[in-house]
Amino acid sequence: MEWRDEGIILGTRRHGETSAILELMTRDHGRHLGLVRGGRSRRMQPLLQAGNRVDVIWRARMDEHLGMMQVEPVSFSAARLIEQPVALYGLQLAASHLRLLPERDPHRNLFEILAVILEHCEDTMIAGELLLRFEVLMLEELGFGLDLKSCAATGVASDLTYVSPKSGRAVSRDAGAPWADKLLVMPPFMVNSSVRAMSMAEISDAFRLTSFFFMRHVWEPRAQKPPEARDGFLNAIARSLKNSEGHVVSAEERPVPHGE
Repeated sequence: MEWRDEGIILGTRRHGETSAILELMTRDHGRHLGLVRGGRSRRMQPLLQAGNRVDVIWRARMDEHLGMMQVEPVSFSAARLIEQPVALYGLQLAASHLRLLPERDPHRNLFEILAVILEHCEDTMIAGELLLRFEVLMLEELGFGLDLKSCAATGVASDLTYVSPKSGRAVSRDAGAPWADKLLVMPPFMVNSSVRAMSMAEISDAFRLTSFFFMRHVWEPRAQKPPEARDGFLNAIARSLKNSEGHVVSAEERPVPHGE
């Protein structure tokens, strides 16, 4: 058995004295593990860092075996990511989500958006929006996709500002007004790709929304807790905005802990 693909490194772990087990998100073969001989050598260690993009050849005698990986660099991002908490936590969060999927199950769209996240991690708000879209896509890939195209009550496709916690469907401002305290707030950028989030409050509302459905459909049924990197990611965004704008993030703009 043999294939060649492009992958983004999610992590590594030691194997024996000199080798490493590499975890990749590949374009066409999903999240995949393999053994890299000499992976702990001085030559290989800089390459086998989370966030780097590599060309990989995987070989095994049988498909169900761990297999051997031979990797060559495509781009080095790890050093840049380590210097930026938003990017580092973002990668850790994405990797945690990807581990919810069956190994070797192809999800090309997730690979593509992860690649875009790594390319734009210098811009805090763009990174926040991309990770949010990554979470929405993750819910869809796990079989719990949200329906954000039209209002569940009226069918209109405009002024969608809420999501029903029961159905996961969008609700317009007018239709949802009487039950606003029972609905989840949905910022405009979630349904309009041409609109950007303008504040930490919008980012927090969006992640609060996806957190609700992850908790209900994924984490609680699997007896799991939300990834620690998720709070780290949101807190890193808040700190970055505070430093760049020179103001203290208000109570309304602070990230909300899971479960609130």
